Amino acid sequence: MDIVFVLEQALTQSIGIQAIIYCLAAAGLNIQFGYTGLLNFGQVAFMIVGGYSIAATVLSFGGSFWTALVVGIISSLILSLILGLPTLRLRADYLAIVTIATSEILRLVVRSVALREWFGGVNGLNGKFAAQFYALNPYQSGIGIGPINFSQNDSWVVTIGWILVAIVILITFLLTRSPWGRILKGIREDEEAIRSLGKSVYWYKMQALMLGGVMGTLAGFIFAIASQSVQPDSYVPDVTFFAYTILLLGGAARVFGPVVGSIIFWFLLVFIGQTLDQTISAGYIPFLTSTQVGPIRFIFVGIGLMCLIIFRPQGIFGDRKELALGGR
Repeated sequence: MDIVFVLEQALTQSIGIQAIIYCLAAAGLNIQFGYTGLLNFGQVAFMIVGGYSIAATVLSFGGSFWTALVVGIISSLILSLILGLPTLRLRADYLAIVTIATSEILRLVVRSVALREWFGGVNGLNGKFAAQFYALNPYQSGIGIGPINFSQNDSWVVTIGWILVAIVILITFLLTRSPWGRILKGIREDEEAIRSLGKSVYWYKMQALMLGGVMGTLAGFIFAIASQSVQPDSYVPDVTFFAYTILLLGGAARVFGPVVGSIIFWFLLVFIGQTLDQTISAGYIPFLTSTQVGPIRFIFVGIGLMCLIIFRPQGIFGDRKELALGGR
């Protein structure tokens, strides 16, 4: 077994495009769930908005890439209002039900035959809708740092992606240490106490939902740009649950929790997958086939997460006092 190759792949993916996408999605959940206690089970809905806003605006409506980014942000804010207005005055489980249902509704809408002209139906939209983005690529070739290597286009996406992550983390750091952030934490712990101080709990929840939704939309942007394609069946509820896994792994209500969780999650996932692949190819595990590696690696990661929840439920860098699994 080539352990060097396995480590190279794992390290590359741990800071690669997928890690960035899920880091941004988990950062949004950190604002909503970690700091405010909102159970948003439909973060992938905001990723759908981000991905399809770019692809449809450019390919279907002839707009520019930069216009598409604005359309995506505005659409995510509108979606937040649609989700929040009827539910944020109610218990957290209503928001959870509404958000996961909305994500599936959006996926089925863009997948529908009736709207195939604009959204591509089951095949989605494919094309160079991010050409204006890649035209700014300063890299003449791929970049490599030790065992970590990226192609020319991926290098540009990774660079911009981690810049976005840094901006998101800085915003989170500043906001959560401001009076606004302290009110969010108070809402998570006891919203009646915050309401008794004359604060509009409903409006603060709405702000958290909107901010976290925009972060999810940024994840959708990167997802679409990296592949130059949007496929409806890529935006399944599992994406949201992986983002929650990453958040809990790194530590909810911790500024760097999504970053650490995403890096560790993708390192372990790729390391386990590549190790199993090579072990099966070498004939050490004759009762398994390479097609079974995908599900098995998630089983191992799931077992690891179960152990983490049992022995350290606050996550690697989390604080048990910050954990609010019974969020309001």
